[in-house]
Amino acid sequence: MSESVADASEVGGSPASEATSASAARVPGVPSVEELFREGGTALVRLARIFTDDRNAAEDLVQEAFIRYHRSRHRIRDTDAATAYLRSIVLNLARDHNRRGLMSRRHYASRRSDPGPDPFDEVVADRLASDVAGRRVVEALRTLPKRQRDCLVLRHYLELSEREIARTLGISPNTVKTHVRRGMATLKSVLGGPDAL
Repeated sequence: MSESVADASEVGGSPASEATSASAARVPGVPSVEELFREGGTALVRLARIFTDDRNAAEDLVQEAFIRYHRSRHRIRDTDAATAYLRSIVLNLARDHNRRGLMSRRHYASRRSDPGPDPFDEVVADRLASDVAGRRVVEALRTLPKRQRDCLVLRHYLELSEREIARTLGISPNTVKTHVRRGMATLKSVLGGPDAL
């Protein structure tokens, strides 16, 4: 192993050293950052977008999640764990973002200077219904306790299974079922009856 480190250091900043370090950094059985980004990057941005209500911040949060994944991927043993890990990082970063009111001047300025329609907003609008009822659902979701909101969004928006949600949030599948049931009951009462959703 010390030979490969010595060989890589002798090459310096050449493409050969980058290839050597990239192959050395590859963890068998765990997807690369590139693979995960291609497969799920857009879904993670949509997830972050629901919680942050700011496209630029959502993209930054997902970028940070991938950086954190890259730093700790040597501890991850399979693809499902890697995907769940990324989703949980995005949820935690979005919560921190909202808790601290972290809308940077850069994000605020880009929102004000870009009055045109946001293609991502149109995707979200299509998915959640762009009418008044859809906005009411999003606002009602934001009033739910954190776990209920997380479970409902992961279940009904990202269409994850109870097992995938449990793995993402670090809770049991039965706890997921409970949070989804309670969250749906609250949403129905807030939005006005059983046919509201």
